[in-house]
Parts: sequence; structure tokens; C-alpha cells
Amino acid sequence: MQYNWPMNFEHLIQINDPDNPLVEPLDRDQLWLGLLHRVENPLPFLPGLESCTILERGEQTLLRELDFGPATIHDRVTLTDRQQVRFAIQPSPTHPGGSLTITIEEPEPGFLFLRFAYETTLAKDPNSEERAYIEYVKSAYHQSDVDCVRLIRMLAAGCPPQ
Repeated sequence: MQYNWPMNFEHLIQINDPDNPLVEPLDRDQLWLGLLHRVENPLPFLPGLESCTILERGEQTLLRELDFGPATIHDRVTLTDRQQVRFAIQPSPTHPGGSLTITIEEPEPGFLFLRFAYETTLAKDPNSEERAYIEYVKSAYHQSDVDCVRLIRMLAAGCPPQ
């Protein structure tokens, strides 16, 4: 019997650390501009991405085609000004679909975090071997998000990522 089993994963990355003078603080606008850069030019943010074509542009949404060589993915990006970016991958024969929502959180003035929330489905309830693979995927997502913040910091410092 096949059924959909949700795989959800979320985590926070602290942006500003008042206790660490080596971490250059960023403000909400710098974070937002970095996220917009990821939307408009995702190549530095997504290893293996060969090109991105914006197929449709609305006031708060974009429809993109992401070319990874052997696979092409379509996603719809929804923007909530200076608060949130949501990437919804459209299901296809080669991809089950899913979403990534990145939210800027500021529990206190100057204390900024990015929350990364992933939602996708698997074809069936995973066995123990598949669960190990899921943990590997979650670790890869986390590392990708750490790299995203590193690239946003580079952009804020005036060093465009390659």
C-alpha cells in the first residue's frame, strides 16, 4: 500500500549575536535584500543550478523555471514584504513537490533570526534505512541554509557571491 508520508523540517539560524563582536550585525532590510537576491538570482545559492528563468511576475509572486541539467523544476515564489519568502515547488513526474518558507523573526529589537521550514512528502512511511537518509537530507538542508546566510552576509558587505 502506498500513501503520502509528510517530511517536515524546520530550524532557526541566529543572524545577530550581541555577545560575539566578530559577527557583523545585519538589519532586517539587509536580510530582506539578501533573500530577494536569492529569489532573483538563485545560482549562487543552489549548487548544481545551471539557469533560472522567470516565467511570470506578479506583484508579490514569481513563477520560475530552475534548470538543474537533467532535471527542470518549476516553483512559485510568494513574497511577504520584509517578512517572508515562500518557495512552492510544483509536483511533476520527477519531483513530488514541496515548499521552503524562510521567515525573518525578530523577538526583540536587533535580535534577528531566519526560520527555514521545509515541507515535502515521501511515497510511503520510511523504514529505518530510509530514516537515515532523511536525516542526511535534513543535514544537507541545514548546511545549505548556513551557506545562504553566509552569502547574504557577503552581499551586505558589498561582495557579490560568485
